[in-house]
Amino acid sequence: MGLALTLVAIILIFSIISTLLVAGKGDEGYGNAAKRNTTNLTFIYVIVILLSLITLGAYIQWFS
Repeated sequence: MGLALTLVAIILIFSIISTLLVAGKGDEGYGNAAKRNTTNLTFIYVIVILLSLITLGAYIQWFS
């Protein structure tokens, strides 16, 4: 049991240190890419919601 806890602690410490080392290296273009991706997703959601509402209205009009 003690060996297992020691291994878990070593893996945990190694994971934290590795994560911090990788996180320290920033990507210069990340902000622009994230903004573009957010904009694209917003447009997709708006289109899907509008099409869903139109389809729902047509369904209610013709089938109820």
